[in-house]
Amino acid sequence: MAKTGAFERDTDYVDDRIVRAVSDEVGGEVEDPNTQWPVEPGRYRLVAAAACPWANRTTIVRRLLGLEDAISLAFAGPTHDWRSWQFDLDPGGVDPVLKIERLRDAFLARFPDYPKGITVPAVVDIPSGHLVTNDFPQITIDFSTQWTDHHRAGAPELYPDHLRDEIDEVSDLIYHDVNNGVYRTGFSSSQDAYEEAYRVLFARLDWLEERLTARRFLVGETITEADVRLFTTLIRFDAVYHGHFKCNRNKLSEMPALWGYVRDLYQTPGFGDTVHFGQVKEHYYVVHTSINPTQVVPAGPDLSGLLTAHGREELGGRPFGDGTPPPPARSEEDHSASVALGR
Repeated sequence: MAKTGAFERDTDYVDDRIVRAVSDEVGGEVEDPNTQWPVEPGRYRLVAAAACPWANRTTIVRRLLGLEDAISLAFAGPTHDWRSWQFDLDPGGVDPVLKIERLRDAFLARFPDYPKGITVPAVVDIPSGHLVTNDFPQITIDFSTQWTDHHRAGAPELYPDHLRDEIDEVSDLIYHDVNNGVYRTGFSSSQDAYEEAYRVLFARLDWLEERLTARRFLVGETITEADVRLFTTLIRFDAVYHGHFKCNRNKLSEMPALWGYVRDLYQTPGFGDTVHFGQVKEHYYVVHTSINPTQVVPAGPDLSGLLTAHGREELGGRPFGDGTPPPPARSEEDHSASVALGR
């Protein structure tokens, strides 16, 4: 937290990468050979939490690309203490593959004196039990570009070469003003910092409302990485950010283009089935005791409107381009029923 009361996110992540060939593919020679890890199906476990928007990006991309057999998935529960995310959803509170109780165990296995926050998503090397990376922006890009030999037939191109510059540009604006913008608003500790973050957030939402009025997706005619990154914040907006983070100029459901856009994506296989509203609300309202000291979790809002017709098909575009939708989610990973009661 800055002296002005503005929220400042720590973005110093473990930025190792998993690449097709451990060489200088990511640019130049490296002193530590572990900064590049080889693509190897079955070797790595993605640790996510359904509550977390940053982790939700990885579960969506994994689904869309069909990497379920190549990269296994562990779910941490929605709440945690200072010791980090815990596997309290699993029998005995232990992840059945990694055999650990908390994500911090994988961080400390590699860095015994790790001084920073323990964050999801994280990729863990199963044989050693060591953290590989928690660099969430790069994880999804590498799923798209480095794991191509293991994509399902019909997997979409989420990061196509000819659109990468525009995807990166739009994603950067969304990150600073929306993805992180809701946190800058909610965690501000001074009135001036709050009002500035609030202004920036809604200015960008107004820009997105205009951009998405005449186009179905953010960049190009298909779903891309940019849409994934925006969706995970928008889908949580009315449920937590509007009230809990004081982002209350209006609800997302009061912005026609953005509300249609988020319904379109929510109803697209690979998006809505990764969102667990009960865990989302429990995480924010229980963990953030400085904002919600009573830890009371609201019963609302009614989220059934996410299942109503959106009419965005009229704008053209094809969600998966020349590809196909992913098959139904595996039962243990399917959260689609949570929209019924917002739980």
